[in-house]
Amino acid sequence: MFDNAQPLREEFAALEAALSDPETHADLARARRVGRRYAELTPVVRGMDEYERTAADLAAAKELAELDDTFAVEATELAERLAAITERLTRLLAPRDPNDSADALLEIKSGEGGEESALFAGDLLRMYLRYAERQGWKTEVLDAEPSDLGGYKDVTVAVRGRTDAGVWKRLKYEGGVHRVQRVPVTESQGRIHTSAAGVLVLPEAEDVDVSIDPNDLRVDVFRSSGPGGQSVNTTDSAVRITHLPTGTVVSMQNEKSQLQNREAAMRVLRARLLAAAQEEADRESAAARRSQVRTVDRSERVRTYNFPENRITDHRVGYKAYNLDAVLDGELDGVIDALVAADTAALLAGDDRP
Repeated sequence: MFDNAQPLREEFAALEAALSDPETHADLARARRVGRRYAELTPVVRGMDEYERTAADLAAAKELAELDDTFAVEATELAERLAAITERLTRLLAPRDPNDSADALLEIKSGEGGEESALFAGDLLRMYLRYAERQGWKTEVLDAEPSDLGGYKDVTVAVRGRTDAGVWKRLKYEGGVHRVQRVPVTESQGRIHTSAAGVLVLPEAEDVDVSIDPNDLRVDVFRSSGPGGQSVNTTDSAVRITHLPTGTVVSMQNEKSQLQNREAAMRVLRARLLAAAQEEADRESAAARRSQVRTVDRSERVRTYNFPENRITDHRVGYKAYNLDAVLDGELDGVIDALVAADTAALLAGDDRP
């Protein structure tokens, strides 16, 4: 039934050999790529082994049941087990996002609503930081522009996990416009206001994923205007990098060191260029898969956080729960699991994803 997946066994064996080769680990970028792919294929190969063992046992049980009725019960149990294995393996072999094992860059931008929107952006940042902590992922704030009341006008965070952590696989569904309904701290009449913040999630690109010609870059340095201590307004530590062929601009000023800001800017630039290239590939191909770039269209409202009702609603899959306080404390698995399930079901049905 899964004969077309046999080449994956060969790839798995080759990866296993590569992981035992010291030369692989001499190149950290290559070792990371090989390790990630090995982690992706491990459940597939194990599932195929289990499928073949169970299918063989079932065939034997059926033959014995013709001679002895006592084997009929065993055959029934094996048939049920094989059906479950088949379903699980089918899902594992469904078309997948090639970036599912990648780390992610998360950008949160306040929108319409002034200070209330910036405060909500801060709430979203805390939610994602808490979720990452629950998952055992590491986070690093690359750049931040605080607002006057303690929120954020704009903040960029790198999220990284183990090879098999699936950081991008889980966070990619967060891209889009997040809407909040609540009484702002600046509201004296107790009226409920609606504001929004935009979330952009990008797979973090390795150097090998995106080739950037240094001649295509214009690098400008300037004095930081954000946090950073005494040196913040006395040294040209902030960096602005412009990718001339595409006009993509990235600015970083969170670190005191110009070198650190440049490295952070290059990380974001690589991720943006990778996302743009994938968006172009999606337009040119007829592949019916969820496009992260489409998802982060600022006009697409993906989720509403209703504070008076303690309710969270994801409009893409009709998910609704009344545990907003827990969600904002990082308990995002419920809504993300619903999105993953809908995504997988659409893939298996051959439809465009929600």
